[in-house]
Amino acid sequence: MEVLIPKLPSFKFPSPITTRTSSCVRLGFRRLSSLPISASTVNQTVAEPDIGSPSLGHSTRPHFPILHQEVNGSKLVYIDNAATSQKPTAVIKALQNYYEGYNSNVHRGIHFLSAKATDEYESARKKVATFINASDSREIVFTRNATEAINLVAYSWGLSNLKSGDEIILTVAEHHSAIVPWQLVAQKVGAVLKFVNLNEDEVPDIDKLKEMLSRKTKIVVVHHVSNVLASVLPIRDIAHWAHDVGAKILVDACQSVPHMTVDVQNLDVDFLVASSHKMCGPTGIGFLYGKMDLLSSMPPFLGGGEMIADVYFDHSTYAEPPSRFEAGTPAIGEAIGLGAAIDYLTGIGMQAIHEYEVELGNYLYERLLSVPNIRIYGPAPSKEVKRASLCSFNIENLHPTDLATFLDQQHGVAIRSGHHCAQPLHRYLGVSASARASLYFYNTKEDVDNFIHALHDTVSFFNSFK
Repeated sequence: MEVLIPKLPSFKFPSPITTRTSSCVRLGFRRLSSLPISASTVNQTVAEPDIGSPSLGHSTRPHFPILHQEVNGSKLVYIDNAATSQKPTAVIKALQNYYEGYNSNVHRGIHFLSAKATDEYESARKKVATFINASDSREIVFTRNATEAINLVAYSWGLSNLKSGDEIILTVAEHHSAIVPWQLVAQKVGAVLKFVNLNEDEVPDIDKLKEMLSRKTKIVVVHHVSNVLASVLPIRDIAHWAHDVGAKILVDACQSVPHMTVDVQNLDVDFLVASSHKMCGPTGIGFLYGKMDLLSSMPPFLGGGEMIADVYFDHSTYAEPPSRFEAGTPAIGEAIGLGAAIDYLTGIGMQAIHEYEVELGNYLYERLLSVPNIRIYGPAPSKEVKRASLCSFNIENLHPTDLATFLDQQHGVAIRSGHHCAQPLHRYLGVSASARASLYFYNTKEDVDNFIHALHDTVSFFNSFK
C-alpha cells in the first residue's frame, strides 16, 4: 500500500533558516501529500507503557479524553504544551455545569442563578490567589489572557509613571507580548527599552542585567521560564535588584505557573501574569497579579460597566481593584473552569509535577542528542541547571515546519514550528524559526520515545532526497 504526499522541492535550506511571514507559525508551507512513499518507509512501531511502574504521566492520562485518539492513522503524541495544554474531564464538566445549571451574569442580579454564578466566579479568584500565594484575592485581576494583562500594566501603570528618558529593561528572550506593549508605551512617552543579551550558556545574562539597572530604570519586564530556551531566571534576585534602584518588576509566568510552585510573596514581584489555557484551564481567560498598593494607584484600562462606582454626565468615579480593571461582562464560565483546573493541579501537587517534568525534560533532551546534526537551544541540563520540560531545536538543512508537517501527517506527533512569538531571540540565535517539543505532566517517556523514533524516520525521509 502506498501513501500519497505532494512533490517536494529540494529540502536543502540555507543557513540561517528563513521564513516569509511574521506570524507565530509559518503558514505558507507545502503539505506533504502527493509524493509516493512506501508504507514500509514509515515504521509504525509504538512504544507501550511499562504498566509495572506507572508514572505521573501514566496515572493522569486517563483524565484527558483528547489524548486517546488517532491522528492521521497514528496514535496521537501531543507534545505542544508550551502553546496550550489539554483539559481534564474535571474542567470540561465544570464548564458544562455552569452553562447547564447556573448560567447568569455576575455581580448584578439578586436571583439564585446570578448569586450562584457570582459565588463561583469569586471563588475562582480566591483559588488563583491561593495558588500563587497572593496576600489578598483583590490582587487578582481576571483578563482575557496574559497578553491583555501585560497591556493593562503597560497602559495603566506605564502611561501614568513613565516619562522621557526612563528606562525599561527586558531580555532578548521575551515573548512578543512582553515586548510590543512596552514599545508602544515607550513611543508615546519617550522612554527607552534596553535588552539583556544571552550569555555563553544561552541564558539571559543576569550579571549584565544587574549592571544595566540604574535610577533611570523604572520597570524590569522578564519571563520566569523561556518558551524557547527552557531556561529559568532567578526572579527573586532580579526583583531585589530592581527594588534597590526604585524600579518595579513584571514577570511573564506563562511557562512557570503551570509547571512549578510560584509564590509571588516570596518572589516579591510587583506584577505577574499567566494564562489559563497553559495550565489545564479554558482559553479566553488569564490573570494579572499586582500588589494592592500599585493596583489602587492605577487608573482604569477600559471603561464601561462593572468598573465604575458612579457615573455622571461629566465624569465618573471608579470601583476599587479588581473591579476597576474588569469592565463589562467577564469570562464567567472560563473563570470557573480555571478554578476547576487549579483544583485539579493542586490535587496532584505542583512540586510533584515539577519534579516529574524535570526528569522527563532531561530525558527528552538526552534522547534528542541521538538525532544527527541537531542543534538544541538553551542551556544543557545539569545538577545546577534545571531546564523546563521543552526543547527548541533545528536539524541541519531541514526546515522546522517541514519536520513538523511530516511528524503530524505520518506519525500523529504534534509539535510546534515557527518563531514561537520570539522573533528577536531567533534573530539573535541566527535563525528565523525552530521546532519545539514541549511536555506536560500527562506525557510519558513512551511519548518521548515515539517522538524520537518519528523524528529519526522524518530525517531519514528528507535525507533520502539528497
